[in-house]
Amino acid sequence: MSDTTPVNLSASGPPETVLPTEGAEVRRRLDEAVAAGEDQRRAEVAAIVADHPRWSEAWATLGDLGRDPVERYAAYRVGYHRGLDALRANGWRGSGYVRWQHPSNRGFLRSLAGLAAQAAVIGEDDEAERCELFLRQLDPSWPPSGTPDGR
Repeated sequence: MSDTTPVNLSASGPPETVLPTEGAEVRRRLDEAVAAGEDQRRAEVAAIVADHPRWSEAWATLGDLGRDPVERYAAYRVGYHRGLDALRANGWRGSGYVRWQHPSNRGFLRSLAGLAAQAAVIGEDDEAERCELFLRQLDPSWPPSGTPDGR
């Protein structure tokens, strides 16, 4: 069996992988869930995760809404691993760029960044450091402007 998934090769550096965009309807549904009242928001996002368990953006959003550091850590970890699965399915071979500038990559990168932050909170300092290094390997311009670390 041969792999026909294209990988963008560049003479100026490692290959770059861009994840496919999620459908407009599910994107709208996530936006509406995030805009819901505080008492409904987490449950609505969790329902989207249940319907689209491979979508890292939904997992990252659920992580953002976690009730404590362990719940946030767990959601971000699942989003990170589902993102790795998606990257591999789209030609990523364990190295190369996965940049923030592509909106479809942001759920994976948000999950990885959230995992790094929550690992630090719960005392998993070695994991936090590995995740931070991985973020900078995936996107050398990390952190993006407009995020807490990117000012």
